[in-house]
Amino acid sequence: MPELPDVDFPPIVLTFAASDPSGGAGLQADIITLASMGCHPLSVLTAYTVQDTMGVEGIQAVDADWVADQARCLLQDIPVDAFKIGVLGSIENIAVIAEILSDYPDVPLILDPVLASGRGDEFANDEMMHAMRELLLPQATIITPNSMEARRLAETDDDDEPSLAVCAERLLEMGAEYVLITGTHEATTQVVNTLYGKEGIVRTDNWQRLPGSYHGSGCTLASAIAAMLANGLELPEAVREAQDYTWHTLQKAYRPGMGQLLPDRLFWARDDSDTPAGEDEAPRVSDARGSH
Repeated sequence: MPELPDVDFPPIVLTFAASDPSGGAGLQADIITLASMGCHPLSVLTAYTVQDTMGVEGIQAVDADWVADQARCLLQDIPVDAFKIGVLGSIENIAVIAEILSDYPDVPLILDPVLASGRGDEFANDEMMHAMRELLLPQATIITPNSMEARRLAETDDDDEPSLAVCAERLLEMGAEYVLITGTHEATTQVVNTLYGKEGIVRTDNWQRLPGSYHGSGCTLASAIAAMLANGLELPEAVREAQDYTWHTLQKAYRPGMGQLLPDRLFWARDDSDTPAGEDEAPRVSDARGSH
């Protein structure tokens, strides 16, 4: 075989996630987000779902051996700049993925602990949450729960509803390097997202609260963080850029079905002339296509 020319190629991110046939969340959302932000996405399917923009009707985990074979086949062939984890489907999948990732301690790991769909359909039971805490949190560069997920992951038998700061402290004690808790579900005028590290609060970002209900916003944010880390940004800056990108995908969201809005992850490619006359122009997002 002739030697290939030495050419640059985009950063590579491997995502472990369940398929969402609607394209709003899950594996499909990760792939679109990563590509939109200048990365080449690799993907390992962890579960099949039956769902649309209104909710999840069923989920079937992929056999753990197949999950392991998918990942090891890719990793033996292609160098990876970041890992992103979403819905994993089973305890067995959590265990095998944790074992695989332990071989790559220097590669950033972004863990999106998706415990339920936007409608409330459960993706993780108590045993799976325990496995996440024990096996994945200690390897996570950053974990990105919303406030409800943070409370569920961090709760103990001796308290009713810990504060988000206490939740972050507990998740950090479980081994995560950073915790970004998003405030979409909190009763605040603006959405307040807070990044915590071992020394306390690293940054707090306030975002205009947009109307509507969105399918896949958490997947978008976590994948965007993975993309920015793969592009070489330091973590606090990666978190800021990923939030900026995600807010714009929601500001430009559309409703193709009868359920939730879908983030427009390719908003930057749309013709600005499509904006209705008189509509307020959103702040310009920094180049989401890889100038970072």
